[in-house]
Amino acid sequence: MPRVDFHAIKDAILGKKYSLSFTIIEPAKMKTMNLTYRNKNSATDILSFPLSKDEGEIYICPEEAEKEAVKFERDYNNFIVFLFIHGCVHLKGFDHGCTMEELEVEYRKKFNI
Repeated sequence: MPRVDFHAIKDAILGKKYSLSFTIIEPAKMKTMNLTYRNKNSATDILSFPLSKDEGEIYICPEEAEKEAVKFERDYNNFIVFLFIHGCVHLKGFDHGCTMEELEVEYRKKFNI
């Protein structure tokens, strides 16, 4: 897979002034966070948290992402970027639905994901 410019993706979706923390996290910690913040007692592949209008966090669990990549019929590395775009669009203020999916498709095309 070609090198991915996560900063360019973040800037395109959230803007250059947006401060984003991107953390890789283990399944046990992801499960705890998912239970704490979403009341779901399982690990997930991604969580995103807006902290303010111009600041947020994205957490990705590689082990869970690897499982989900198979379901989406995507290469693991491609799926990590797919998730990163998904998290950024959430931080932009969108919830799951047609508008969010359209934006994700637009950004995936822009960055060849």
